[in-house]
Amino acid sequence: MPLSAFALALGAAVLHATWNVLLAGARDSEAATAVATLAGVILLAPVALATGGVTDAALPFAAASALLHIVYLAMLARAYTGGEVSVVYPVSRGTAPVLVLVFGAIVIGENTSAVQAAGVAGVSAGVFLVGARRPAEHAPLARRDLLFGLGIALMIAAYTLVDAEGVDHARAPAYLFLLLAPSAAVYAAALALSGRGPQMRAELRPRSLLIGACVVGAYGSVLGALKLADAAPVAAVRESSVVIATLLAAAFLHERVDAPRLGGALLVAAGVAAIALG
Repeated sequence: MPLSAFALALGAAVLHATWNVLLAGARDSEAATAVATLAGVILLAPVALATGGVTDAALPFAAASALLHIVYLAMLARAYTGGEVSVVYPVSRGTAPVLVLVFGAIVIGENTSAVQAAGVAGVSAGVFLVGARRPAEHAPLARRDLLFGLGIALMIAAYTLVDAEGVDHARAPAYLFLLLAPSAAVYAAALALSGRGPQMRAELRPRSLLIGACVVGAYGSVLGALKLADAAPVAAVRESSVVIATLLAAAFLHERVDAPRLGGALLVAAGVAAIALG
């Protein structure tokens, strides 16, 4: 793997982990999500227009992905409202590739290697450690975060499968714009109609704009890495975001990341890397 591709993939991991931590630390995670995704759409629009390359065949996939992303955004924002990044992020990002692999094995009939099977075991063990029972007073929060993480993982797996087909019919920036623009607009409109307009206006500040920039930057870094290296090693390096997000949550959100939780995050990252490389 070329050093430049490694740097881009690692940069994508840092950016993805960063925007999740920034979102969780916002005064209002739901309002910040609405503003940040709209900011990301605005930043992405010139690139999408410049590159173009969309066929009619891409539209049904983009529409389906947009619907899934609305649910994803809503669940992610709600999860980070009072939830912990060091639980939600590793569970959601780690479980999603497992769900995609299981779908491929059962529905499509794809073969699963021993390395990938070991990766699934690693992710499962890691998720158990991340969501392990805490003291009684924290148990309800841990269960809540674990359930949100699993629900978000289901959405990620679903839109990953849809996008894997849709991106074959369009250039990546334009395809991303097609799904992100309507999902961001619908989510923001729903929040505004529920009376959250003042909260959204309060989030019109640099933090939300930075989150939007990180969303687009993370995606662009992955695209750049994929131009220089194969998808498997890029995906493996990219999943270091699980560990990075956990460490950032401990440092900046003051979450209690003890040895089992950090070890669980490391296991999740290693398991996903094995699935990608297997």
